Amino acid sequence: MLKTLRAKILFYFLLVSLSGILIVSFSIQWGFEASFNHYINEDRNERINQLVKALKLEYKENRTFTGERVTQLLYQQGTTDRLFYKIYTPDEILLIDSTSISKDEIPSDNELRMNPYQDETWQTASELIKVDGNTIGLLKVYYPKGFVDSESVFLQTIQKYLLIAVVITIILALAFSMLFSKRLTSGLNSLSAAVEELTKHKQNVRVPLDNLSEEMKQLGFAFNELAMSLEKEERLRKEFTGDLAHELRTPLATLRSQIEAFQDGIWEPTPERLQQSHSELMRLVRLVNELEKLLAAENPQIRLNKTELEAGKMVASIQQLQTPIFKEKGVDLIINLPEEKITFNGDLDKVTQILTNVVNNALKYTPEGGTVTISALKDKSMGGFTIQDQGIGIAAQDLPHIFERFYRGDKSRARKTGGVGVGLSIVKALVEAHKGTITVESELDKGSTFTILFPLK
Repeated sequence: MLKTLRAKILFYFLLVSLSGILIVSFSIQWGFEASFNHYINEDRNERINQLVKALKLEYKENRTFTGERVTQLLYQQGTTDRLFYKIYTPDEILLIDSTSISKDEIPSDNELRMNPYQDETWQTASELIKVDGNTIGLLKVYYPKGFVDSESVFLQTIQKYLLIAVVITIILALAFSMLFSKRLTSGLNSLSAAVEELTKHKQNVRVPLDNLSEEMKQLGFAFNELAMSLEKEERLRKEFTGDLAHELRTPLATLRSQIEAFQDGIWEPTPERLQQSHSELMRLVRLVNELEKLLAAENPQIRLNKTELEAGKMVASIQQLQTPIFKEKGVDLIINLPEEKITFNGDLDKVTQILTNVVNNALKYTPEGGTVTISALKDKSMGGFTIQDQGIGIAAQDLPHIFERFYRGDKSRARKTGGVGVGLSIVKALVEAHKGTITVESELDKGSTFTILFPLK
């Protein structure tokens, strides 16, 4: 019972709607009856006053109560309004009695006096008739409790229409509650179905956002982002496995063939051939070292020994470290120092590693005679470095993926066109550990520009 969200929403919608309908209905019923009863009492008092005025006028003119004017009023009010009267002299001698025209039996005065509640269908009231301060008679009024026929029919008609309105409102409340509960839960149902498909490792699972509410759109958008992220991670996992196998296969195959050649006596273990085997072994060692660096950089609990660093001094330090290898290749290294002091908090070793990796990457892809420019810059609340080279550039389709592990634009993964493919992954992980950003702009055959920014102190 009420296990699903739709059932709960439907139940509470109906509960609120029905409660409101019943409260309004009872309020209208009670208020209308009270107002209608007040109107009937006011109208009755007005008619009684009308008779009293006629009696006074008749007495002044004829010194009696039995004129035609009074007789007509008594008959009219008795037949149409069910108002009946007994008129007495001050000595309580009965002069006029209109209760005889009533079709119902009206209790006598003695009976009502002894027990006013013995007949629950009639009420009585008394009023003295005075002229010029003198009492000339006593008027007793008899009228039925509740409403007379026409009044009762009118009230029942109103109640019938009110009941019809309540029934129609309940039906509409039920219909709209079912519709709204369905619309409210449709987004959750779509999301639930998408989650179920995602758990089955289906590809391209997305939640349609068009018909969702703003709150559900945010949830659906977050789910779609998660689905895309999972698909990307799955693709990267498969590519990582393939790339790692490729990186391991080549040196292992070379070492295996060389060792088997030594074992079979086909090759003599000369210094040159042993050096080749050693080179392939060191290639494996470098690969493992790079993987260890990547894992360390991507560790969410990486510890940074942050100190105050100055961008200008970091650039000058890189210039001293890199100038010899730049001269060896014939590439110019240009340094642009900032006009103002730019300081940020960072781990000196990690920031040096970031700059060294990017600068070495720029040097690797810049031909002889080209230039690499390192600059310190400040951008609003961020400060850092730009490394611009005149190398071969990066293709537009490769730019979004250059920070992925083992990604290389050269699908043949030839050793002459690049390294293992984890250097920029390490750089990105270290920059993000500093809460910084790294971006790249590049154009084929013109070069690339890397921008590395850290939060200013």
